Amino acid sequence: MTTNVTALPEQFIPQFHIADPAHRQTHELMTWPSCFAAVKAGNKPFDVREKDQNFQVGDVLLLREFDPEAGQYTGQNITRWVSYVLEGGLFGVQPNWCVLGFSDIPPIPSGITDIRLW
Repeated sequence: MTTNVTALPEQFIPQFHIADPAHRQTHELMTWPSCFAAVKAGNKPFDVREKDQNFQVGDVLLLREFDPEAGQYTGQNITRWVSYVLEGGLFGVQPNWCVLGFSDIPPIPSGITDIRLW
C-alpha cells in the first residue's frame, strides 16, 4: 500500500488574527527571573496576571525582567503578543485575574490568509 504525502512548500506556522490592529495596546509587565527565563526558552507560553489592565488579544507585552532580591530591573526585556485571554471566574482562575496566552510572532489582521505576503 502506498501513501501519498503532499509536503507544503514552506513551513506552516499557525498565527492568530486580530480584527483591528490600530487599537493594540502595549503593556509593560514586571517578570521575575525564573518566569522570564522560562518564557525566553519557550517553555512558558502563558502567564497568570491580576486583571489590572485591559488585556486584549493582539496586545503587545513588554516583559521586563525584575530581580526581587536586588529590587531593580535587570535590563533584559522580551516582547510577546497576547494570543488568548482566559478571564477569571472560569476553570479555577480567580475573579479579577486572567491567564494570558503568549505568541512570539505578531498577529495578522483578520481576512489575511496568505502570510507569505504579510
